[in-house]
Amino acid sequence: MSFSADVKGELAKQISKSRHCQLAELAGILQMAGRVETSPLSIVLETDNDILLQKYAILMKRAFNIDITKAIGQEDSLRILSAMKWIDEKNQIKLPLQEQRTDGRLIQKTCCKRAFLRGAFLAVGSMSDPNKGYHFEIVCRNMEQAVQMQEVIGSFDSDAKLVERKGHQVVYLKEGSQIVDMLNVMEAYVSLMNLENIRILKEMRNSINRQVNCETANINKTVNAAVKQIQDIELIRDTMGLDELPQNLREMALLRLEYPDAPLKELGNYLEPPVGKSGVNHRLRKLSAIAEGLR
Repeated sequence: MSFSADVKGELAKQISKSRHCQLAELAGILQMAGRVETSPLSIVLETDNDILLQKYAILMKRAFNIDITKAIGQEDSLRILSAMKWIDEKNQIKLPLQEQRTDGRLIQKTCCKRAFLRGAFLAVGSMSDPNKGYHFEIVCRNMEQAVQMQEVIGSFDSDAKLVERKGHQVVYLKEGSQIVDMLNVMEAYVSLMNLENIRILKEMRNSINRQVNCETANINKTVNAAVKQIQDIELIRDTMGLDELPQNLREMALLRLEYPDAPLKELGNYLEPPVGKSGVNHRLRKLSAIAEGLR
């Protein structure tokens, strides 16, 4: 199974005890994947996802004591639409379901917003494999619904973005930390821990790679510097001769030729008396200046 399917499987098992949260989750499901038939009046969930169907059946049973495997009559349909705030006082449908925002009264409480997001993600959400990248999205039918979804996500301090794709409005998150927060909001705690483990491993790999790259760069820099120092000393030797150098520079030049791979600190320890790294570097720079003058 994909990571997205694992998340949905976990969310399907998360059943709110409060009816107001059950209604909010149903609103998220039906707004994104439902429609209302008017003749005869009925509510249809458009999905072939067994996980979503099972969750929908549980919520309808808990919230309305309705068995969706049987035909839902007009009276029960009106009861559902009334609870969802999708009909007015004259039992007239306000707008086609696919054009409506969820009534704000259904998602006033934080717990109801969590349930609403859970329902919407179950219906039309998806996540990429976090081993490959971080991407969380909910595909909305229109801009009104997308803006509402963005606002609900924003109420949990996550900055969701909007993009149009194939005539639909997509609300998405790309930051790994925000996706972790969203899993927490929807109460997918097992998936959250799995994602965090993947994030930790990726961060460790990145940290190790950065360290290796840094050490490699330092090694290359040291090797290149040593090669240049030896070239300078050989130039002095072959032109003016090392015996023409002051004693401290001559000793330094001979040591560098004898130990071409030694770091500066080690070279300093070979001198008598020993000289620190900065002292060695100072002498090598003087040799380099002499070589430049000869060039």
